[in-house]
Amino acid sequence: MKNQALVDALAKNLPEDASEAQVNQIFASELFKFLGFELNEQVPSFPTGSGTDAVDYAIRHSTENNIFSQTKTNPDILVELKARNVNLAPDSTQYKKTVVQIKRYLLAEKCKTVKWGIITNANHIQLFRKHGKVIHPATVCLEINPENIIKIAKSIKEKIDKPQKALTVAVYNMKGGVGKTTTTVNTAATLSLLNKKVLIVDFDPDQRDLTNSLAIKPSQPSFNQCLVNESINVRDVIYPYKIKSKGLRKEFGFDVIPIALNEPLEFWVEHKLRQEIDVTKLSEILEPLKNNYDYILIDSSPNWRIFSQSAIYAADVVLMPAKHNNLFSLENAAVAIKKYIPEVQREREDRGPLILPIFFNGEKATEAQMKVAKSYINQLIKEAKKDPNNKFDLLPYFYPRYTAANKNIKIFELPYYAAIANSAFSNIPAVYKDKIVREYYKNLVKEYFLL
Repeated sequence: MKNQALVDALAKNLPEDASEAQVNQIFASELFKFLGFELNEQVPSFPTGSGTDAVDYAIRHSTENNIFSQTKTNPDILVELKARNVNLAPDSTQYKKTVVQIKRYLLAEKCKTVKWGIITNANHIQLFRKHGKVIHPATVCLEINPENIIKIAKSIKEKIDKPQKALTVAVYNMKGGVGKTTTTVNTAATLSLLNKKVLIVDFDPDQRDLTNSLAIKPSQPSFNQCLVNESINVRDVIYPYKIKSKGLRKEFGFDVIPIALNEPLEFWVEHKLRQEIDVTKLSEILEPLKNNYDYILIDSSPNWRIFSQSAIYAADVVLMPAKHNNLFSLENAAVAIKKYIPEVQREREDRGPLILPIFFNGEKATEAQMKVAKSYINQLIKEAKKDPNNKFDLLPYFYPRYTAANKNIKIFELPYYAAIANSAFSNIPAVYKDKIVREYYKNLVKEYFLL
């Protein structure tokens, strides 16, 4: 019956020019029922705490002693509705404005517990996932009609009912030497200090820097073998990295999937791995682990071949370190953002991963050097906008705080500090040893991941 009611809402009852109020009364009410929410689990015009902003609906399942419509606290889902004549087709101006709107609500003061956001005008619908302060599409913006609404609503309901715990992050830049491994290891260490359960993956078999930096000697079976042998359980190749910090007087650590050091590049050639594994392979291997961790960080290869492509395909978001004094790292970041990562996004059903803004990683920067770097960035942005073959707006990936009203060109910087550069020699993440480094990386995880 509820299936037919949702179909009828679109097929029979909702006018083609329905107002927002009609979309609410006729379509949204049936959608909420289909998703499993009763009237006492819905709060219309929910005050988000962002100024006077109110989202059209907040939703949460009630418990025996906590009826959501009465307490109006700790919502799980926010829903923003639009009239049918509001164009929510992907890439339309009104769609982009609505995405900005739902993201603002999701990050508002009274919405810290929210995990999902939905936008719909009864012609299109899209689900967004929130993990900390990261908001990324859980579906593409889907065109709906009476024939497909049940299938789409079931897919949305399944994602909401069975959420994945982990946020998977590929640490990537096509340019080597920008500190991907250092970023991966110290970000993992910082998150562990904040009581997050973290897995890091060395997926750069040519370099193996992550495995080497932690002095891990992988046992058998190896991750290399796991990639080519489906009978090997990925849990059997995970290495628990633990350290007891004297300064913090507590044991901390994270899990690692290392690359085997005793299997040289000949292993990959012998198994023709680059031909044998599909770009989806890493994602498939990590899938069963996503409810065991808060974060999965992948240290990616500095190229655009099967390993880096697989890391990007497996990720929810891409974190991209760069160097202000290495213009090639900025240029390569721009090429990856506008050309290569979109290749993966077109292959995935949710059009992920989300690309986070670049940051400057651990180099001393004079005012003159920063001026040169930003001048080069401005040139890259200008050229991308005018590219006749691939017009692309790079601005939000370099200057995320920039608006027409506030021309803020600040780029997050992880300052240079000798303890970070030297930590590899001790095989211990610098975050575990040095208070100043801890503060630097806490700022990084707060900038990109944590509310």
